Amino acid sequence: MTRSPGIARKEIMTSDHLASFLHAAIAEEMRHIRARIEQLAELLASDETFALKYMEQFQTFDMLIQCTDESAAVLDRLAEGVRSHEAVAGVRLEAVQQRLRSALAQAA
Repeated sequence: MTRSPGIARKEIMTSDHLASFLHAAIAEEMRHIRARIEQLAELLASDETFALKYMEQFQTFDMLIQCTDESAAVLDRLAEGVRSHEAVAGVRLEAVQQRLRSALAQAA
């Protein structure tokens, strides 16, 4: 008997006892990325002329940092056993929360 891909995926997700550890590890990797982005932004901002010239673009660094933090926090909540919809509900950035809710809706 052939299984549908959706059923197989659900079975894998419920039986993967390592998933919570992987979620936590990925969250930590994202925090490392966040720190590197923050260091790069600080380095570039230390050049006053450069910083003034590209002030608007520096906001992109801030958004990347915030998105990375929110995504890492979702992974942490999943690693702690929080259900997907609850994990996403804790996201403070509306745009990120909407994208994640959309992904959950497509999977349902």
